[in-house]
Amino acid sequence: MFPTSASTTSTTSPELSLPEPFDFALSTERFRAFGADLANLWHEGGLHRVFDGVEIRIEEAPRGVRISPPGMAWAAAVRHYLGGPFDLDRFYAFAETEPVLADLVPRVRGFRPPLSPDPYETLVSAITAQQISLKAAFAVRNRFIQAFGRPVGAAWEFPSMERVALAEPEEIVALGFSRRKAEYAIGVARSGLDLPSLAALPDDEVKAALTALPGIGEWTADWFLARHLARDDAWPAGDLGLRKAVLHFYGEEDTRAAGDRFPGHRNLAAHYLLTGHRVLTA
Repeated sequence: MFPTSASTTSTTSPELSLPEPFDFALSTERFRAFGADLANLWHEGGLHRVFDGVEIRIEEAPRGVRISPPGMAWAAAVRHYLGGPFDLDRFYAFAETEPVLADLVPRVRGFRPPLSPDPYETLVSAITAQQISLKAAFAVRNRFIQAFGRPVGAAWEFPSMERVALAEPEEIVALGFSRRKAEYAIGVARSGLDLPSLAALPDDEVKAALTALPGIGEWTADWFLARHLARDDAWPAGDLGLRKAVLHFYGEEDTRAAGDRFPGHRNLAAHYLLTGHRVLTA
């Protein structure tokens, strides 16, 4: 997905700058909040992720992060992974006009929502989280990764669509998936849909293509837009965590209507409400 070039590789400059503001602890908090995630592994004070078959360790550094092995070949991938595409300055300017965000945003300033690099991983992660707690979903997902993925150092490479397309539902049910969820994961893998090409489509066409697949509803499609494509107006109104956050901060139960408060900024508003509710009210 991300180009590499030997000419840009450096063995002497392992630090990678991130757009300011950037708070490493807040931006990686979700990888610690729900238990270990083998594909996005928090290990001994750093984050491990496999990019193009190579495990990259990401640690905090004065101007961004430090990556190991060193070299700028991974720069674009890591920046994207750590929420580089989000325009926080524009969102913060908007937040100053909205009373709840005006109070919340300065308390979690520098939080950049991490982005899932792989579209199939994004969908399977959402499928596993349907109607169960996130801690339980992470445990089931880890077993799926171990069964069909590949260990690369401390972290694991997430299973490919090609590998899962060869599986039978019974193999996935044995890992803790319901029968329907197992069929959904295999169905996406066998669908023939070119998931990377969805990045070129507008939001409504992405949602239409995804919800045509068995087991992929509006909630899953909204999270795909939010956490894989970083679309500005993605608003997963059906998310239980977001519903709780909206109720806490606004006292409102209509989460879909609440999204009308944040035109053009719904994705970042959702992430800030979710993370703020988790880290500030624990």
